[in-house]
Amino acid sequence: MADQLLKEIHPGEVLLEEFMKPMGITARQLLSDLDVPPSRISDIVNGARPISTNTALRLGLFFSMDARFWLNLQTEYDVRMVEHHLLAKIAPRVRVRVRVFQAA
Repeated sequence: MADQLLKEIHPGEVLLEEFMKPMGITARQLLSDLDVPPSRISDIVNGARPISTNTALRLGLFFSMDARFWLNLQTEYDVRMVEHHLLAKIAPRVRVRVRVFQAA
């Protein structure tokens, strides 16, 4: 169930709802403090842009946390989106040569 709830949550929504809003930080303030181009933060919080490594590092510094938090959110989101939209198309086309790990 929790797995299903996370599927459609873009990291920008986490940034907005869990960090910016509770801390009273506007997109304009954040872009100024991070020293990023004007549209970057609004694109991220609107789900139109991924969080890049560069932006993750800046967010990590700004919020005094590990940049990997942001990168992991983005990677998890990206994998979920590909699984949701492309797995059914890709899986039949991939030839499995060796199964390294098998469930016991």
